[in-house]
Amino acid sequence: MILKMTSRAAARLRLTALAAVPVLVFSAACGGGDDDGGGGAKSHGIAEAPDTSSTSQPAEDANPAKSAKSAKDKPSTQPAGKSAFYDAQMTFVQCMRAKGGYPEYPDPKLSGYPDWSKVGELGSQPGRNAGIKAGKDNVCVDELKAVMAAEPKRDQQKSYESMLAHAKCMRDNGVSQFTNPVMSGGNAVPGGDPSPGSPTIDQESPAYKQAREACKTKLLDGLDGMQ
Repeated sequence: MILKMTSRAAARLRLTALAAVPVLVFSAACGGGDDDGGGGAKSHGIAEAPDTSSTSQPAEDANPAKSAKSAKDKPSTQPAGKSAFYDAQMTFVQCMRAKGGYPEYPDPKLSGYPDWSKVGELGSQPGRNAGIKAGKDNVCVDELKAVMAAEPKRDQQKSYESMLAHAKCMRDNGVSQFTNPVMSGGNAVPGGDPSPGSPTIDQESPAYKQAREACKTKLLDGLDGMQ
């Protein structure tokens, strides 16, 4: 995803990203398959249990209150961490709009991560980069901390591999100074400009923008604002 902001604005966002590295971990996906116990074949020597679905119902169906409680107790199919992350991000967005000085601050993506291209566009506007991180005078810093605390855990190895592929792609597309990410203390630290505090890569140049467009699919969701 492309960050359309000045190199100084991008460097500040990237420094913010580096500070948030300890919470960058990917959730491991768990999967399972149904076991039909033999590819669906049935033994002719074993009697099958009678089908009672048409003649009886579970006892709890006769008690609406109990059935409602049972349904309520069932876990949501949406991971709790992801839902809490999205909610925290929306609270931050609302703060940025109401008090932070950015009434057009964009909604997060469905994953809960910011839409960095739109955030970058705001930060690149004259005089608007200073408060893009946590609002004017850091008025939304508490909401930002809540977002960081609620962010789902990442698989650091996958983060590193994603950013490494992106860095290589950027160099292959003409941004020769783009550095690789590194692993530090078990965390993936983004690469990019070799001197983020005093940028040496012109992120406003046509060559850089073309490389970002060509390589944007290399970064996993949520990493597009980091490197």
